[in-house]
Amino acid sequence: MKVDAPLYSFDAPEAEVSRLEARGYAGAFTYEGPHDPFFPLLLAARASERIQLYTAVAIGFARNPMILANIGWDLQTLSKGRFLLGLGTQIRPHVEKRFGMPWSRPVTRMKEMVLAIKEIWRCWEEGGRLDFRGEIYQHTLMTPMFSPGKAPYGLPPIFLAGVGPKMTEVCGEVADGFFLHPFGSRDSFEKLTLPALERGLERAGRSRDDLEISVQVMIATGATDEEVERMRQSTKQQIAFYASTPAYRPVLDVHGWGDLQPELNALTKQGRWADMPGLVSDELLEAIAICAPIGEVAARVRERFGGRADRVSLVAHWTRDPDVWDDVVRDLSAAD
Repeated sequence: MKVDAPLYSFDAPEAEVSRLEARGYAGAFTYEGPHDPFFPLLLAARASERIQLYTAVAIGFARNPMILANIGWDLQTLSKGRFLLGLGTQIRPHVEKRFGMPWSRPVTRMKEMVLAIKEIWRCWEEGGRLDFRGEIYQHTLMTPMFSPGKAPYGLPPIFLAGVGPKMTEVCGEVADGFFLHPFGSRDSFEKLTLPALERGLERAGRSRDDLEISVQVMIATGATDEEVERMRQSTKQQIAFYASTPAYRPVLDVHGWGDLQPELNALTKQGRWADMPGLVSDELLEAIAICAPIGEVAARVRERFGGRADRVSLVAHWTRDPDVWDDVVRDLSAAD
């Protein structure tokens, strides 16, 4: 199993990516937060040789297919074939009010976005006319002056993030890979995610081998029982935040905990953030997060995702130190 890690540094990603590469990580990713997710990857590409670089995720609807096609082509070329374009939708208020971009029919829009990017790349690779005519996106003009031509290191794969069944199906239908959200359990992965991906793959006449699955999993761990317990309580805060979101209720419904979602949501509207972790039971915590001493983490990850996922990133908001995971990375990578 490939193990990936976030690139936290905006102004000095070179040292960070070099450290991750030396420690055996397969990939390093940025995300759409306070800074643009693509710029640090350019610097990271210059300071590394092997590690794969990607966005997990960039917000697709904040941009358009032509812009993303250019960015993907450029970063793939500058990294000498090590870039992966990871896209997600965000939610309507952020797209409309933060980015000032249109929101409509997100499943259709994301499907068309991926197909349009791939058609633009095809035009650059093969020449000829650009002629993408979708319901939302149309790209029908490409002159030699604006075509970068054939990609010297091949074209990057496109990964999509999905939570709901329809978006997850689209991932299986048109994407090269899928990002699993950290708010998920083994049961929700097997009962909701995998069947939706299979439906999308079947619709496109593709097989499971055509899709790479990347999972993020929350980890509550430590060197002692006392440290593990502190991390358990800290992780409950993150789970409570996710569980308050209506879009994530299906994960709770799988376990019969769906009524917790509106209760937590009401607390967010009252600003009672400190009260929210108290509603997260130990049973819910252990269904979502892996709670174990550090020496048992790799085995627990394999137990949950072995044979089902291709790559994993360990989500632990309580640390940004990659040294913590040295033994876990070696163990999981050796089992690949």
